[in-house]
Amino acid sequence: MSQADFIIIGGGIAGASTGFWLSPHGKVIVLERESHPAYHSTGRSAALFTAAYGTPQVRALTQASREFFDHPPAGFCEHPLLTPRGEMTVDFTGDPAELNNQYLSARATVPEMQLLSADEACARLPILRREKVHGAIYDPSASDIDTDALHQGYLRGIRRNNGEVHTDCEVLGLSRDAEGHWHVQTNGQTFSAPVIINAAGAWADKIGALAGAKPLGLQPKRRAAFIFAGPEGVDIHHWPMLVSLDESFYMKPDAGMFLGSPANADPVEPHDVQPEELDIAMGIYQIEEATTLTIRRPTRTWAGLRSFVADGDLLSGFDPQVPGLFWVAAQGGYGIQTSPAMGQASAALVRGEPLPEHLRDFGLSSAMLSPARLA
Repeated sequence: MSQADFIIIGGGIAGASTGFWLSPHGKVIVLERESHPAYHSTGRSAALFTAAYGTPQVRALTQASREFFDHPPAGFCEHPLLTPRGEMTVDFTGDPAELNNQYLSARATVPEMQLLSADEACARLPILRREKVHGAIYDPSASDIDTDALHQGYLRGIRRNNGEVHTDCEVLGLSRDAEGHWHVQTNGQTFSAPVIINAAGAWADKIGALAGAKPLGLQPKRRAAFIFAGPEGVDIHHWPMLVSLDESFYMKPDAGMFLGSPANADPVEPHDVQPEELDIAMGIYQIEEATTLTIRRPTRTWAGLRSFVADGDLLSGFDPQVPGLFWVAAQGGYGIQTSPAMGQASAALVRGEPLPEHLRDFGLSSAMLSPARLA
């Protein structure tokens, strides 16, 4: 039986970031069911850093993460984690009140946010159909995230501190002995630790059930995406991400092509999710209606799972009833951009420490993160 101080179930961005900050303080073992971590959600993300996105809790976590993205520790990665992109939210339906509301809300978090006229929006993104554009909001601070470099940096840090990452390792059973140690039965060996960290993404409620915990009401939601070619002979790499104000689609340059999505959020059971043809068709339709692009055939399509609890906020904290079970879950579509703050918060809370001061400076508290808030 392999012994550890902390066993993390799930090797995606939630488990990897928690393990990165936890590994200097004890033996960490990460158990990942798939053949490589980040298979279901982390590796299927559009990966944009924008502090004007999500609930107040999400925005605070994102702001608190910026310093790490800008200045990662020495040896963490070979290249910058962020690349300037810009993000433009465009009103295609003629709803000036909603546009202004979103602008004021975003500017409270990102002071450099700009309100653009239709002509200014089209100047920034010349493929927009001018007759469809009623105005826009522009976030110059939005940046592409190198998700793979971030995730691999976390995993390297765990291994550097003598932690272990086991792939093809499915958790089949959890039990707790009289001494308070958890025993984790997998399809291979058995592992033991006093603390289990449930970072299983869309499967977190199922792992919780194995530990005897009540479900937190986690709802996975499917989102489709696709890659398609841009206009021939046009350099698109400096164009901003485009998001429709009514959240009916988004698209952004991606390695010389475009990444597009219908921005759907369809409730599903946790599984190896695949894109629905109708979702891809709807995304293509929305993009062709809003722009002058013609999308003949996507070069690649996929779908990912984004998992939420009822209040839309992220979770980090001990289970209210089950001793030694710690949740890092409900990351929604925000897990990558919030991972530095969430990893640091989780590593502190699981050790019984207060949140780091720089996280508290952004208004974060353990109560805001705790699963007990859902009771």
